[in-house]
Amino acid sequence: MRTRSSRMPHIACLGAVLCAGSAGAWGCASCGCTLSADAAAGYSAQPGLQLTFEYDYINQDQLRRGTGTATPAQVVNNPADPSANGGEIEKQTLNRYLTVGMSYTPTPSWNIDLLVPYVVRSHTTYGVQEQPYSPAETAPDQISGARFSALGDIKLIGSWQGLLPTHNLGLQLGVKLPTGRYGAAIPFDSGPGAGAALVASLQPGTGSTDLILGAYYYQAISQDFDAFINGQFQSAVTHALDRPGNDFRPGNLETVSFGLRYEAHPQWVPQLQVNLSHKSRDQGALADLPDTAGTVAYASPGVEVQVGGALHLFAFVQVPFYRNLDGYQVFPRWTGSVGAAYAF
Repeated sequence: MRTRSSRMPHIACLGAVLCAGSAGAWGCASCGCTLSADAAAGYSAQPGLQLTFEYDYINQDQLRRGTGTATPAQVVNNPADPSANGGEIEKQTLNRYLTVGMSYTPTPSWNIDLLVPYVVRSHTTYGVQEQPYSPAETAPDQISGARFSALGDIKLIGSWQGLLPTHNLGLQLGVKLPTGRYGAAIPFDSGPGAGAALVASLQPGTGSTDLILGAYYYQAISQDFDAFINGQFQSAVTHALDRPGNDFRPGNLETVSFGLRYEAHPQWVPQLQVNLSHKSRDQGALADLPDTAGTVAYASPGVEVQVGGALHLFAFVQVPFYRNLDGYQVFPRWTGSVGAAYAF
């Protein structure tokens, strides 16, 4: 089995916590934060310290329901909540995530990753419209918008690779901390809705402390190809917004990724990932209950490039090939991620 000279931690998985969608879009799976950055740079048990940076671009601009696209008229005239007399017509949520990470591997059996995200988000909506739908409801003067840049929720994940003498099977235990602003911290700043609070799922943080469980396995399957599979489960165990009528709990998230790395050229490594995710509904009075769950699958081609002995770069594009979303959600047509890691 090959051994790597450096190791990139699970940076992109952080997006699973941070990509809080709009009232018409649900967090991680809908915004494409399922890329396995660890697999992108190649798993390794090599001891040492590594600093990392990642930039993720996620433009949620396609209105969808179930496995197909949707229209504003459907949102209003056929609402996800049958008891409602209309619905909210989301326009766009543009997310940019800047994540700084530090990975420390004291021995081949242990690793710890610290991931600190910065969220840059703009969101626009036409607001809640009552039946019947009229084109005037989606006129430019009906758009309300919000923009912010803020610290998100920090993640700390420990990995144990001591089950096998080859150190290619690992178990993970981690926590997501409520370091980002949450609740009604950030309001709309333009349009008819100016001054009203953004929904809880759009804030930089969720207000919850989440438990993270995971596992991964990687193996050389030929002279030139490596294969991997990994999975994670994340669930909120405590949440600050817990008062009746003012409560919010993010839904559970499960992700699975698998793929191949082509290792014939050590300086540049093309690869392909398949990323699967499922998110359950958010809960609480502040949650958008009908529109926050679903299942998504992405094909993610990319490449890792070694620049010198200590610096690695990678770039990926995620293209969804299956999505089944509850309610009405704005969804990205594609997402992009670029990153760098420097090993000491």
